[in-house]
Amino acid sequence: MSGKMLSLIEFTSLDWFWVVAFVLVMISCGVLFYRLGKRSESEFFLAGRGLPWWLPATSVYATHTATDSPMWIGGMIYKFGMRGIWFPFFSAWCAISAFVSTRIFRRSLAMSQAEWQNLRYSGLGAELLRGWLAGWQTFMNMFVLAWVSAAMGKVGTYLFGWPHWVGLVVFTAICAIYVLSAGYWGVIMADFQQGVIAFLIITFVTCWAIKEVGGPLTIVNKLEALGQSWRLNPFHFDEEFPFAWFITLLIMATFGGIGMGNFIDWYPEAQRIQSARSVRDASYSIWAGGLAAIFRNGFWAVAVLAFFVVYPNIADSKEYEMAWYRIAFEFLPMGMIGVFFAAVLAIHLSTISTHLNLGALYATRDLYHHYVNPQASEKQLVRMGRINTLLLLVGCFVLGLTMKKITEWLIFALWLQAAGIWIPSILQVIWWRFNSWAYLSAWIANLIMSWLVVWVLPALGVIPKLPDYQQFWMLAILVAVVYLPIMFMTKADDMDHLVHYYVAARPCGFWGPVRREALKRGLIKEHEDNNK
Repeated sequence: MSGKMLSLIEFTSLDWFWVVAFVLVMISCGVLFYRLGKRSESEFFLAGRGLPWWLPATSVYATHTATDSPMWIGGMIYKFGMRGIWFPFFSAWCAISAFVSTRIFRRSLAMSQAEWQNLRYSGLGAELLRGWLAGWQTFMNMFVLAWVSAAMGKVGTYLFGWPHWVGLVVFTAICAIYVLSAGYWGVIMADFQQGVIAFLIITFVTCWAIKEVGGPLTIVNKLEALGQSWRLNPFHFDEEFPFAWFITLLIMATFGGIGMGNFIDWYPEAQRIQSARSVRDASYSIWAGGLAAIFRNGFWAVAVLAFFVVYPNIADSKEYEMAWYRIAFEFLPMGMIGVFFAAVLAIHLSTISTHLNLGALYATRDLYHHYVNPQASEKQLVRMGRINTLLLLVGCFVLGLTMKKITEWLIFALWLQAAGIWIPSILQVIWWRFNSWAYLSAWIANLIMSWLVVWVLPALGVIPKLPDYQQFWMLAILVAVVYLPIMFMTKADDMDHLVHYYVAARPCGFWGPVRREALKRGLIKEHEDNNK
């Protein structure tokens, strides 16, 4: 069998029935929840903060599962074997966050991470930081929409021989119908269906792949025959995947859950946290959704190993990124292909809907409402939310047409988001003295230095092209050289503001002076439980 990608998969009438039925069900979410979504800004972006834990939990999982996810994870597993499972292991931050940053953020009642910066910090620095983060997240959500849509364009080309732009535009535009209509209500209710469908189909395709190659023992025997048995060992370290890489990924996944904004995934999960009806529901939702994502990664990994024993010599990353899709479309029987493609649409629409609504949240709540029109009525805010959703849609189409290699774009976006601001994002949660000027300077320094370290300096021959984990630590150190002096050269945030934040959010860590001031003013009790 050739490793070259096939195309033009044959769909039967039954296959198309499943696809059309699924699309109609998703669009119906916009119709059914239109009245709820239009009532207020809070309803359009947070479903009124009244959801039981299992709804945002399913949405956490569905959002983590995008069209590009099996391409990225499949690419890592095909290239690195089972040790590639550590690359998406950063989802484990949810397990720590559920008991730390999730609780703090939910108690703050901030609608977005940008708004939280205003509650955590004071003065001009806080305002600049909120504006910066709101603008950055508006762009970043458009960026995510673009790369996920580009991945769908790649699937459409593989399946039907369509021009890249057709798959990129059509299915994302379908999703916009129910997001524009019902806002976050449409997102969350569609995500529940999409998350369940995606989990079941991912499990089914993995089992089918194992069956098609002859079972688990056959996979092991074929890997041994190919001299590739090391691929079964997630702890196989060599020059290509050194121990230092593993430790970096492990540290990122565990300690990262203490902070807010360490990962690109924090921002959509923050929306789920605030949509939960209580602090406890928020914690359960993040923990359960993250756990489901880790199980999903394991299913994908086994399926890609099955693909590897059939097609072991694919060198082009653009081809082996498609491993999981090829398993299903080449091996599933007629009638089931349509079900699988409906699941692919579920994976795609869940992420697209999230980032359309989330990007519009930052543009509406943090830019328009906070800076442009603070006196806007609820009707005006909902209308502006829909306008911003439409603008994000158009922007993502333009940007998505420039993306070709999904993995390279995703790795850079993760590094750009995480490396230099990873430690500052923890410090702002656990240390009262870390101020707005330090965090703002960390963001700006990280943005500049990421481009220098990853692209510019290696191209000029100033430094060699470094492995990703070395880039991470280099950026962490270089950015720290900027924000630490700035923090000590500028004043701490206003104590009245910090006390107000502490009483509302009950942060953990080094907040001694603020806590003592809150006790002195009689705002909290000596032995009051911070876990409520």
